[in-house]
Amino acid sequence: MQSLPDLEAWAIFARVATTGSFAKAAETLGMSQPTVSKAITRLERRLGTTLLYRTSRRISLTPTGRLVMERAQHIVREFELIEAQTSAHARTPKGLLRVSAPMSFGLKYVAPLMPEFLDRYPDVNLDVSFDDAVVDVVGGGFDVAIRIAEPEDSSLRARNLCVIRRILVASPSYLAQYGAIRHPQEIETHACLCYETHPASLSWRFQHASGEECNVAIDSRIRTNNAESLMPALLAGVGIALQPEFIVADALEHGDLVEVLPDWKIGQVYLSVVTPSQPIRPTCVAALLDYLSESLPSVS
Repeated sequence: MQSLPDLEAWAIFARVATTGSFAKAAETLGMSQPTVSKAITRLERRLGTTLLYRTSRRISLTPTGRLVMERAQHIVREFELIEAQTSAHARTPKGLLRVSAPMSFGLKYVAPLMPEFLDRYPDVNLDVSFDDAVVDVVGGGFDVAIRIAEPEDSSLRARNLCVIRRILVASPSYLAQYGAIRHPQEIETHACLCYETHPASLSWRFQHASGEECNVAIDSRIRTNNAESLMPALLAGVGIALQPEFIVADALEHGDLVEVLPDWKIGQVYLSVVTPSQPIRPTCVAALLDYLSESLPSVS
């Protein structure tokens, strides 16, 4: 198997050829003089030829050394340019960002933020997928996923932005027809409309201020993977539903829906952003996370 070029030795040779001295080359490179000398010897053994004539007072290039010196210096300049360009790219947010966000939340809160983000970072492009499914961040090739879910152990890096309050709601007409609900156990006798993102969605857990806990298994009349799609059935009095507050806030304010069991707390979920776990986070990803943290701190 062919071995890789000894780029470090070539870079040291180029510096020695430029300065005309092992000592000067060592000083500019921040190396010891023996390290520089050993690198040149290593390179000459690898090539099977002599690159430098050495005396106690001076060094000079052999015919082969003169032949390859300019090419070696060119190679070093090219790699210095590559490193400079890469470093500049890493410092400035650039490139394509692939983002996943829940449908209703994304359309209401994320989509309106995109113009300002793109204006702030003109060299960044966005590819945004609005989908309530919990995507495979790494397998799906996403840089950032916005999630509304309970905290979970994961190999991904996560940043919680805020708590998303969930509320049990029904229309006044539904409660007038089927009666008020005074205890979570009574939910089992009512028509439930379920926003299902994972199996736990089919079980609602309540906790009272007294410490009493109640876990209710849900047999739903409607199951959907989008919370907003339940609104027509809710408003029409088809059943009750556990909904994110941002979905039902307007309906509650106008009296089209009412909160059921307000004295019982329901397990809350977090708005979080997750990214693949990696030692260094790309600048464009870090820019988006900071922007979302700045723009979405008060969502309830």
